[in-house]
Amino acid sequence: MTENGIGAAVRRKEDGRFLVGKGRYTDDMNRPGQTYAHLVRSPEAHANISSVDTAAAASAPGVVAVFSGADFAVDELGGLPCGWGINNKDGSPMVEPPHPAIVADRVRHVGDIVAVVIAETKAEAKEAAALVDVDYESLPAVAFLSQAVADGAPQVWDEAPGNVCFDWEIGDKAATDAAFEGAEHVVPIDIVNNRLIPNAIEPRVAIGDYDATSGDYTLYTTSQNPHVIRLLMGAFVMGIPEHKLRVVSPDVGGGFGSKIFHYAEEVIMTWASSKIGRPVKWTAERSESFMSDAHGRDHLTHAELALDGEGHFLGLRVSCLANLGAYISTFGAAVPTYLHGTLFAGCYRTPAIYGEVKAMFTNTVPVDAVRGAGRPEASFMLERLVDVAARRLGIDPVEIRRKNFIQPDQFPYQTPVALEYDTGDYDPTLDLALELSDWAGFGARKEESASRGKLRGIGLSTFLEACGIAPSAVAGALGARAGLFEVGQVRVHPTGSVTVFTGSHSHGQGHETTFAQIVSESLGIGVDQVEIVHGDTAQVPFGMGTYGSRSGAVGGSAIFEALQKIIKKGITIAAHLMEASEADVVFADGQFTVAGTDKSLGLADVSLAAYVPHNYPEGLEPGLEETAFYDPNNFTFPAGAHVAEVEIDPETGVVDLVAISCADDVGRIINPMIVE
Repeated sequence: MTENGIGAAVRRKEDGRFLVGKGRYTDDMNRPGQTYAHLVRSPEAHANISSVDTAAAASAPGVVAVFSGADFAVDELGGLPCGWGINNKDGSPMVEPPHPAIVADRVRHVGDIVAVVIAETKAEAKEAAALVDVDYESLPAVAFLSQAVADGAPQVWDEAPGNVCFDWEIGDKAATDAAFEGAEHVVPIDIVNNRLIPNAIEPRVAIGDYDATSGDYTLYTTSQNPHVIRLLMGAFVMGIPEHKLRVVSPDVGGGFGSKIFHYAEEVIMTWASSKIGRPVKWTAERSESFMSDAHGRDHLTHAELALDGEGHFLGLRVSCLANLGAYISTFGAAVPTYLHGTLFAGCYRTPAIYGEVKAMFTNTVPVDAVRGAGRPEASFMLERLVDVAARRLGIDPVEIRRKNFIQPDQFPYQTPVALEYDTGDYDPTLDLALELSDWAGFGARKEESASRGKLRGIGLSTFLEACGIAPSAVAGALGARAGLFEVGQVRVHPTGSVTVFTGSHSHGQGHETTFAQIVSESLGIGVDQVEIVHGDTAQVPFGMGTYGSRSGAVGGSAIFEALQKIIKKGITIAAHLMEASEADVVFADGQFTVAGTDKSLGLADVSLAAYVPHNYPEGLEPGLEETAFYDPNNFTFPAGAHVAEVEIDPETGVVDLVAISCADDVGRIINPMIVE
């Protein structure tokens, strides 16, 4: 192990530029001849568009062009595609309405785009956009799930009767019903999992740049997965082949899922650039982001837990209404289904589970994967239900969890909801959380708060997460319309320094450091000798990006596999140079050594020979560069336990979060400083 390999607390390499304001974000980029776009968005939640008058805007100072939905429709471009299809209980496919980048006929949520104004300056574009006159015919709208499912509710889409996109199920209904019939206790709960709005420090930005001389398109965008954007926009929306479309995502200032998806603005800027022959830039305003960035959560859930007389779980039933918004976002259909229902087992050995999810259209911003995406919703439901059951049966909340944990000797454990957990041990993290929080001393602290007229409460949650969505074949069978592998390409230069090209994308996680540590550990070189390149489809092989806590488990593993290929080829070269058998050559700490001798060559010696192959193995191609595509066999399943303690002033209702204690099993830690 090198001093800065896996397990070392290395300071983040990328922070050197971030801390002095030298990060290069999309909004920092400006192209020669660049124009600026402002989008005209609907103030109506649901309305027919009677007319769009752009004449006044088109003649305003500095305006280069104004395009409406009718102009966009002339080019017969496709709608924004959905990346995951879901089938109903009867096997029929979900309702999948079109999602135009610019709406021509009917708006379906506040923020729907009806026109784009392009001008020489940002201010001129915004001022002219106010002159676009749109005549709306207002229609009844539904914003909440309770409204969407009501009899006679306004219909968001004619092709979706009752506003239902799909009605999905998971688990064994008959076995679960039987478990409930034999239960001594049935504990119900109703949960509102409220909608949330992402709010990354960096708003979304898109710059379209079309080169008429070559027919090449370049999109600079704030994306977590540039190759996926290139595929979706090129193949399904604009009909541009991959070699003519480059997508660049430089430094990204936070994503949390909201920058995974293919957005209308990316299409509009790219298309508009080809129409006017100049680059077009759009930067979201914060208020604009609230009605254009995909939202998260928004579930109404009824759940029931069946238990025997001793508090053992026998069965779980879950019925969920999930709000998709007005359109199906890129992975919106997967979130309340396969990223949610498959986690209903949690850490517990519940023998029978049945879940059903009815996904609804409403006149709201589309919902997709934000901050955990389905898994937190499942954990929140399950842990709240376990607490209610503990109170109902008079069992300590710690005891009821221990009683029902999957035990270490039961792994691999096949859950009733598709997933097979490969490994786990939930008692140690629970023990640590209880120790950190001084759970046993809570009674005394509660009495002390009461002496001051305050209320004090403590809450416990254990959880299990499913990360690194995989494998591709299984995901494809469940409706995924893309692979879920990752790519790592390692290039050892002639003098021994290394450039890594990764399909993963960093938006704050520290990849330039942790990925360099993987290289350092494998090749025995310093992290300062490693460059990490990501975010440019013209440089990096096709990769799937960053989401679902997959970068280390999938992206890091792809890099590791490529490094093993480098080492294997290096051994072949070193064995030739040292006139030894390959079987006798070992590689460690950056040195190729003939076992049992003092013969040794450094990595730089071998890499130089690979590029200056005068004395070189016959039939072996020169160079020292390898690529690996890694497709995991399964998810990873980190788990943990958290304890929260609060104090409440009953007179004012003010809540003071006194303490949070967390114990998480994250597997092997690459960089403790980043984890901490």
